[in-house]
Amino acid sequence: MKSLEELRALKSKIRSEMELKEGGVDTRVVVGMATCGIAAGARPVMNAIVEGVANRGIKNVQVTMTGCMGLCRLEPIVEVIDKDGNIVTYVEMNAEKAAKVVEEHLAGGRIVSEYTIGAVAQ
Repeated sequence: MKSLEELRALKSKIRSEMELKEGGVDTRVVVGMATCGIAAGARPVMNAIVEGVANRGIKNVQVTMTGCMGLCRLEPIVEVIDKDGNIVTYVEMNAEKAAKVVEEHLAGGRIVSEYTIGAVAQ
């Protein structure tokens, strides 16, 4: 990401690709997109999640960005928050791992344990 315009374009793309039902969001996916996350590769991770959700037609998922999540050494970080507020934190993500999280967790309901903070930060 080289400019504010690129960030705005990415935001616009994500919004246009995500068709959210009014009040029908069961799951939120939050991608850390601060400088540390972007430098570690969060942009391809975000793109993979947005494209995976759109390609699979998953309508009850909202994908958003946030700033620093406080664990810069574990970036890119992705949090999946269910409707009950339970959070699964995926760390050291890349586009391939993100695609697997979409397939297994978001579409299939199975947490990809080997990518979680608990598996990495032991």
